[in-house]
Amino acid sequence: MIRIHLSKLLGERRWTQAYLAQITGIRPGTISDMYNEVSERLNVEHLDRICEALDCELSDLVEYVPNAQKRTGIDLILEEHGNRRKKGV
Repeated sequence: MIRIHLSKLLGERRWTQAYLAQITGIRPGTISDMYNEVSERLNVEHLDRICEALDCELSDLVEYVPNAQKRTGIDLILEEHGNRRKKGV
């Protein structure tokens, strides 16, 4: 799983989400999604702007935490869309 530490970084600086949105030009809703760790996708340009504004490394903002249940290789979880099929079909 990917953890986003935006809430911690903003808290340490006593910055609001609105202030970060203002100085980065990123939509407040996008900042909120990242802050609350509900983002499904991360935009590289947004990550660059946030790291620049917060004067931090990407590794300070985003962390990889191994999943309890693997979801790749022989444990691949397939989604019901496109040309993909479930295992054994």
